[in-house]
Amino acid sequence: MDLSSQTPQKLTPELASTASWLITMGCGDECPVVPGAKRDDWPILDPKGQSTTTVSAIADDIDARVRQFIATERLA
Repeated sequence: MDLSSQTPQKLTPELASTASWLITMGCGDECPVVPGAKRDDWPILDPKGQSTTTVSAIADDIDARVRQFIATERLA
């Protein structure tokens, strides 16, 4: 899955209303609620200000989680 042309988007009510899944990254109880959407919160370290090595490890963690999510949810 090539996401190189994608940029982060703010989760707006309009965007959220189209989601069947909401994967948040470490916001815990402060995460938004999207009625009707399944939700999972991944405790991911914020890459801002981190070393290249740490950012690479974060990217690898996200990659593994996404691959597991796709396999588990049969989204591929």
